[in-house]
Amino acid sequence: MIRRYRALSDRHKTLVQTIAVVLVMGSLGFASVPLYDWFCRVTGYGGTTSVADGRGVEVLDQTITVRFDASLEAGMPWRFRPMQREMKVRIGEVALAFYEAENPTDRPVAGSASYNVTPFAAGGFFTKIDCFCFESQVLQPGERAEMPVTFYVDPAIVRDRDGKFVRQITLSYTFHTIDLPETAALAPAGGVATTTN
Repeated sequence: MIRRYRALSDRHKTLVQTIAVVLVMGSLGFASVPLYDWFCRVTGYGGTTSVADGRGVEVLDQTITVRFDASLEAGMPWRFRPMQREMKVRIGEVALAFYEAENPTDRPVAGSASYNVTPFAAGGFFTKIDCFCFESQVLQPGERAEMPVTFYVDPAIVRDRDGKFVRQITLSYTFHTIDLPETAALAPAGGVATTTN
């Protein structure tokens, strides 16, 4: 009788432990994307940039070259390009760059831009103040928009073990098609819109 009770108790204990492991693993799996995103934003890992409110930082005499890259996911019908290929900026200086997007189709198309910075060592030091990538964009048929990004390179890069060797940073954006919002017929893109016919 005691042996039977212990066997039943051991089975019950094993079942409870198994369920606990499944619940913990499921929770970690569910939380992995937001946790990874938070980790990348805090550390700059994977070329994720920082975001700032525009308050001034120290401007150094050293310059760094920032290159701009644009691409589209498969099936995204827009045309998308940087309006400047590169610029030299002083480290700590606030700079403004523009990308241009055009919808050559006969229907409204909504898009969202993902971005990264290479080399990865520069990701945590490339700081955006304002960017078209912070919200989704809608372009009407034939509409073209200039989309700004305001940024600076944090002066802390010159004191970083890996960052101090960076001489060139590439900022890359990829536009992805997203579902059209209900207000798409009235909502122009977040940039400076121009219409082409």
